[in-house]
Amino acid sequence: MTGQQLQEAMKDLVEEARPCAAPPDPATSAAAERFAALLAEVAHLDEVRVDSDFFDDLGADSLVMAHFCARVRNRPDLPAVSMRDVYRHPTAGGLAAALVDSAPPPPPESEAPSPSGLPAAPLPAPAPPTGRPHRVLCGALQLLAFLGYAFLLAAVAARGYEWISAQGHLLDAYLRSVVFGAALFVVLCALPVIAKWVLIGRFTQRRFRVWSLTYFRFWLVKTLVRSSPLVLFAGSPLYPLYLRALGARIGTGVTILSRSAPVCTDLLTVGDGALVRKDALLSCYHAVDGVIETGPVTLGRGAVVSEVTVLDIGTRLGDGSRLGHASSLHSGQAVPDGEHWHGSPAQPADGAFPEVEPARCGTVRRAVHGSLMLLTALLVYLPLAVGCLDVLLSRMLEGSAVLKGGATVLYVDLLVVTVVVFYGGVLAALLVLATVPRLLGRFVPPGRTYPLFGFRHTVHRTIVLMTNRKSLTRLFGDSSCIVHYLRWMGYRLSPVEQTGSNFGTAVKHESPYLSRIGTGTMVADGLSLMNAEYSSTSFRLSPTAVGAHNFLGNRIAYPAGGRTGDNCLLGTKVAVPVSGPLRRDVGLLGSPCFEIPRSVARDSTFDDLRNGNGLGRRLAAKNRHNAVTMAWHLLTTWLFFFCVVLLFALAASQYPVWGTAVLALANAVVLPFTFLYYVLLERAVTAAHPPEPLFCSIYDRRFWRRERYWKVPSETYLHILDGTPFKAVVWRLLGVRIGARVFDDGCHMTERPMVAIGDDCTLNAGSVLQCHSQEDGTFKSDRSALGAGCTVGVGALVHYGVTVGDGAVLAADSFLMKGETVPEHTRWAGNPARPALDERDERGGAR
Repeated sequence: MTGQQLQEAMKDLVEEARPCAAPPDPATSAAAERFAALLAEVAHLDEVRVDSDFFDDLGADSLVMAHFCARVRNRPDLPAVSMRDVYRHPTAGGLAAALVDSAPPPPPESEAPSPSGLPAAPLPAPAPPTGRPHRVLCGALQLLAFLGYAFLLAAVAARGYEWISAQGHLLDAYLRSVVFGAALFVVLCALPVIAKWVLIGRFTQRRFRVWSLTYFRFWLVKTLVRSSPLVLFAGSPLYPLYLRALGARIGTGVTILSRSAPVCTDLLTVGDGALVRKDALLSCYHAVDGVIETGPVTLGRGAVVSEVTVLDIGTRLGDGSRLGHASSLHSGQAVPDGEHWHGSPAQPADGAFPEVEPARCGTVRRAVHGSLMLLTALLVYLPLAVGCLDVLLSRMLEGSAVLKGGATVLYVDLLVVTVVVFYGGVLAALLVLATVPRLLGRFVPPGRTYPLFGFRHTVHRTIVLMTNRKSLTRLFGDSSCIVHYLRWMGYRLSPVEQTGSNFGTAVKHESPYLSRIGTGTMVADGLSLMNAEYSSTSFRLSPTAVGAHNFLGNRIAYPAGGRTGDNCLLGTKVAVPVSGPLRRDVGLLGSPCFEIPRSVARDSTFDDLRNGNGLGRRLAAKNRHNAVTMAWHLLTTWLFFFCVVLLFALAASQYPVWGTAVLALANAVVLPFTFLYYVLLERAVTAAHPPEPLFCSIYDRRFWRRERYWKVPSETYLHILDGTPFKAVVWRLLGVRIGARVFDDGCHMTERPMVAIGDDCTLNAGSVLQCHSQEDGTFKSDRSALGAGCTVGVGALVHYGVTVGDGAVLAADSFLMKGETVPEHTRWAGNPARPALDERDERGGAR
């Protein structure tokens, strides 16, 4: 037998010994055919093969697939499909094979899991519903509380001014300013503590209706707690002392960097040596269906809560455990001792998170640092503020003599002063940003570990505070100027491929000198570069580099050592990986993240406009339009500043006649004037071209008008009304189609006229309704609607083109993707969001 014959004989034996492939399961094949038929209907295709890739072969995008998932959920003969399933199994056959065999039978009603996937805890009976009289009474009490606070501030300011100005010698005036400033500081810090213990006593785990008298007491304490000057000391040793005074059980050596102060402090327990990083939300309460629910949040010894996280009520981190960035713990979840979890809702992480070596940072060091910070505030900042107020009031009071002969001189004087102060302040800020932080940065070299609350830590905090100027980022963002501004601060952006929209209006960092963005990368709003790594006793600066030709969606925290390279798409609220292989030429979505296509055909519609011969002409036209928008922003902001100064000047000029009452009246008028001013301004901006559904290039004039809409009118003033019935009134004035009895505890809406909200909805703090998305050079926008009785959880984000059915609940920190349809009376959770009862871990078990 020849060698060739031997090989052929052996091949035949192998083929005979190989087991035959099992025939396809009839149920799986039938489901695959139904999936394919449904997708053909949704995508308007003649035929879809069961082995055709949704994205590569059919050219579908996430919006089409979201509609497909909604259609599937309406078919009782098919297993439910989520967007995560679509990306993991991007063919009809793959979906059927993965879901038909693994779909568990529905649990008996008596064994149905709780929304968090853990055994449900018994809840007390719902509080009795509140009606219109309760809302009116609550709103009236909130208004009276505001007026009383305005009168108190006016009385204190007037008496303090009279006492300080009575002494003509400079040194004596300074000493009196120190005494007055210290007394005012003590009063403002003590007021929330006193109010909390008098009005509430100890917070306990309970439920109560919004707009009730119990809620009014809760709201008043919450407002005072979060407006205390001590909130500005977050990250210092003074902040844990403030929380202890409010009833929180805080251990020794705790560092809390987040400025989002917990409200139900008696329910917060933080063990020794724990760390809470910035932008973490742990309020110990949330609202569901018009009911406030309070519950405990517990952090064990040495626990670490990373950036942009949400800890819902009834959650716990064990001793030495860690919760990764862009993650959340839902009610009932507990991280065992020593484990590292990430995701929303969190699950065990595949690898360990980077850690910083501890340093010597004992009680004495913390006490000295806190004392120095307090003395600096009392001896420098407060006297300076009081002195400026003294000079301002003195100048205003001179207006009483001017008004007797005519007000023209006063108006002109104030006009000149406000122009010089406002525009001179912008130029001075730019000059300071380019010099002082650079000099200070030399004292904190990267790559070394430093103890907290020392000289280098103080220098680092100063750099962070000076270079993260939201007003300047808003001014220059969404224009070609933003790259020059970031370079001016120290970002490494060379070489730049100018698009006119390289960055949005919200970008922040720990160190601008360690921030590097690759060529051709575009960034939407909400990027946070995590250049600093912390432990409870130390910190270390590290470079943070984003690769070239990336696109970063909204609200992304990018850590030092993020494992993404060139040509990546990072979706909105994605948890950037810090371990595993370096990702290139892919998209990442969700928390924990998973891979998706880098781009689809729909998002490449306008790519030729970014690279064509006419790019220079289109970019020049966009720059001209953006320059006018920036001028509008500066002019309208200055005009508001001038009007407020004029209001208080007129009040001060009448002070010798009417006394404290006229200053209190000015304090009371400034808030409704602010609402009226910005409502009219927003209406003026959108009068000719209101926001509407769009699918266009970033070089389309309609997109430029949307950028003007985002920049010129302010929306930060709306948070003053959080938790009051007045906020729904202002939303309605801004164009939101909002129903009755809506409770808004701090929601943000990017396109107000494109949002519809039904009756009795509940919008939690930190939630976002965003009716747009941008991917590379393509802009997409559509309307979103919430049905009656919906609840949007703490920190959740609802994308564009979404319909949420009546009574549906979106859990904390969830991301409801574009085009999704949430059925009535269901609960969705996760990033991306999906029906909560369908949440499974990688092993197929319930979390």
